[in-house]
Amino acid sequence: MSNSNRGFSPDWLDELKRKNDIVSVVSKYVTLQQRGSKFWGCCPFHHEKTPSFCVDQYEGLYHCFGCKEGGDVITFVEKIESCDFYDAITRLAENAKMQVPQISGDDGIIQRKKQKDEILKVLDAAAEHYHENIYKPEAKKAQDYIKSRGFTRHELEDFKIGYSLDWNELVAYLLKRGFSKKLLLESGVAQSKQQDRLYDAMGERLVFPIFNSFGECIGFTARALEKTDFAKYKNTAETMVFQKGKVVFGIHLLKRLKQQHGLSNIIIVEGQIDVISMHRAGFKNTVACLGTAATADHARELKKLCDDVVLCFDGDEAGIKATLRSIDIFKNAGFNVKIACLPSGQDPDEVLKQENGKAQMQEIIQNAKPIMDYYIDLELEKFDLNKPEEKAGFVQNILDKLKNFSQPEQEAYVFKIRDLTAVPVDSLRRNLGINIMPTFEKQQNSVLVNRINGNKRAETFVLASLLHKKSFVPDNLNFKKLIDGRDEEINLIASTQRISTLFDKVDVESQPFWQDLIYFNFAEANGNEKQYFNECVWALAEEKLKQQKDAIMAEYKNSQDLNQRRALLMRAQDVDKKIREKNLEDFYA
Repeated sequence: MSNSNRGFSPDWLDELKRKNDIVSVVSKYVTLQQRGSKFWGCCPFHHEKTPSFCVDQYEGLYHCFGCKEGGDVITFVEKIESCDFYDAITRLAENAKMQVPQISGDDGIIQRKKQKDEILKVLDAAAEHYHENIYKPEAKKAQDYIKSRGFTRHELEDFKIGYSLDWNELVAYLLKRGFSKKLLLESGVAQSKQQDRLYDAMGERLVFPIFNSFGECIGFTARALEKTDFAKYKNTAETMVFQKGKVVFGIHLLKRLKQQHGLSNIIIVEGQIDVISMHRAGFKNTVACLGTAATADHARELKKLCDDVVLCFDGDEAGIKATLRSIDIFKNAGFNVKIACLPSGQDPDEVLKQENGKAQMQEIIQNAKPIMDYYIDLELEKFDLNKPEEKAGFVQNILDKLKNFSQPEQEAYVFKIRDLTAVPVDSLRRNLGINIMPTFEKQQNSVLVNRINGNKRAETFVLASLLHKKSFVPDNLNFKKLIDGRDEEINLIASTQRISTLFDKVDVESQPFWQDLIYFNFAEANGNEKQYFNECVWALAEEKLKQQKDAIMAEYKNSQDLNQRRALLMRAQDVDKKIREKNLEDFYA
């Protein structure tokens, strides 16, 4: 068995988990309701409407019976925050006000962790300095631009908007702070034309720090304030901590909003200026995906916070193309997607600047369209339904889209298409491949048959009962005699007081044996756990007794000694009697 404590002592990890109550930690991301001794909610790792995500406060575990995700509080933070083991440890230690001990282990991992921490320190220092610059007299150009956009002090502070005074000032400041040239290059804060000559990568631009969901600055986007031969917007180069295909601008504020007030949906716009304008108008649930298009990584980051998104891209041709690309990304990630349609040629910032702009935007968001309604409206703009050939093209295009939806959704929309085109519903259904003939299925009541599905399942139930300290498990049952080849595991199970401590001793995620025991669903016993346990024990014991008899009879056949054969026969008869009487005396201490 491999040790999975990764350089931390089991005692320290146990204390860390005890001070980070798993229900309290999970409740920051999932609405939980107590049922009996467990807490239940909708799984944050896959889309579901009926709660199948269970948290066991006593054992310090979570498990989803739908997607099978599970683990302890450390695993939960790793997965929900997309961070590594060491980051999860650090965050939980901060929450518990515990000092993180010096770790021992893989030198490569430790070095990468140290490098990452140093890069984050550089970026944090740069963000603070840019932000301080925005209030200086030398930043008048940036201040004038900010006023023209209508940004207030509140937005400047929320988004830590900053300014690069020139090409050298930031570099000189960071070097004076003691950061090395190598670190400035690795963090993307500086670039170099020559080996030793560094310059500010965001020189003379308005700077928008990019924060991850923990509120750590991981990079920058900067806007040129004068005409330039270069791009108007510039992002930090890809680094150890910054990959723009994974970064969501404003996600740290979105996460804070969820924790403080809850989150009914997420509004996604195209750029940073639009995010800030939406926040200023009260739409605090607005973010933007960094880069030219939304990605599956963006969707995964947002899925941790909410299942509903409203795409609110610019009302131009590029905005429509971005919307169509994003629909598939977010739909495939399990989101409920709606599309807010802005007036032609306008972006959110322009809408909000108009008289009653906030009320207009509120109406646009409230009237956001389901995906198929959006597709239909787009196709209606292309085709004249009064012309038979164009009507046929419209129907074909819409049906091609509709084939990617569930049958209930298809059934709902065939009537809308029928109303628009007068094409018969049965014809539309046939084109979708829906069987229009009624079907009759014989209904059968399912009956739970109380029998063991093979000795492997019986072994799992018996060991799971021991691990979960079920009251019906006898103290004097010899599990090692009952189950072959599991002596080490049985010793560990018997010595485990709290199940979550197993994650510090074995690599649970890579070993199905441990997963089966830890997340065992005792509901399969149908309320008769003690009886089910006894049947499992007997199934295993009977198999062992039969093996004993087979071994005796093999010896009997090979023996030529009459007295020995007689003794072997008597032993076989004794085993037979134990099988008939279900005698378990051989398996008790």
